[in-house]
Amino acid sequence: MAVIYAGISAILLFWHGAWQLVFDDAPLLGTNWSWVLGIVFLVLTVRAVLFPVYVKQIKAQRAMQALQPQIKALQEKHKDDRETLQKELVELYRAGQANPLMGCLPMLVQIPVFLGLFHVLRHLKPSMPEHMKTLYGWTVTQFDSASTATLFGAPVAASFRSGTQELALLGADGVTVRVVAAVLIVIMIATTYLSSRQMILRTGWAEDPQQKMMQRLMLYGIPLSLLVSGLIFPIGVIIYWVTTNLFSLGQQTWVLRKYPPPPVNGVAAPTAATDAVASPPPKVGAKPKKRR
Repeated sequence: MAVIYAGISAILLFWHGAWQLVFDDAPLLGTNWSWVLGIVFLVLTVRAVLFPVYVKQIKAQRAMQALQPQIKALQEKHKDDRETLQKELVELYRAGQANPLMGCLPMLVQIPVFLGLFHVLRHLKPSMPEHMKTLYGWTVTQFDSASTATLFGAPVAASFRSGTQELALLGADGVTVRVVAAVLIVIMIATTYLSSRQMILRTGWAEDPQQKMMQRLMLYGIPLSLLVSGLIFPIGVIIYWVTTNLFSLGQQTWVLRKYPPPPVNGVAAPTAATDAVASPPPKVGAKPKKRR
């Protein structure tokens, strides 16, 4: 993991150095923009590198969706012979150029990045011994600057649950930290929900009960879990998460337009997220509404 920590630090320090030329390290509106924007552009850098992988993921998902009728037919045909079923599925995936594992690849790549940033930001404490400050390619000056960086008066290394002693070391006001953290947590939860909702509404709800349960877990369970975990996340990590979600919303909008889901039962997928939230069909015998 030390390699990941060093890589995350290198990208963060690069962007901090770039924005330092614009804003210096002096706070503006209670914010050290060179560090905050360093975190934002760390996200953009990682997501730009992962974008080709994400496109491959979408193509793999589309290929898997197109093969669903054939997969169901094979499952029905070989329901009592799992070995033959697996062989037939492997052949089907190969012929259809589909890879079930590609759907998880971008997430698997992002997890160590997220954990790396979480560790690096938790490491940024003014009380850190001198010899520990120079880990992962930092200088003492950079470390001291980052450990006291703030967003609207709240240190990016602090969290909603930071105790009195930690806040005193960071020179922070507890009320300010909790207000900033709470606002960011709400935005993080909302953007996580919207990102999942956008994908589900554009691809449609799954017919399989287990897959539909997973979709509901993504839509409601993960955002609710962030209400708890967000309380322990450093503010810098929440900035990372919010930026990731906003990037995902834009990225998904582009990808879903360029690679729309295949028709299901002969019906094309909706062209916009709002199309998917259609009103229920009119009741039998009901008169159609007149257009104005």
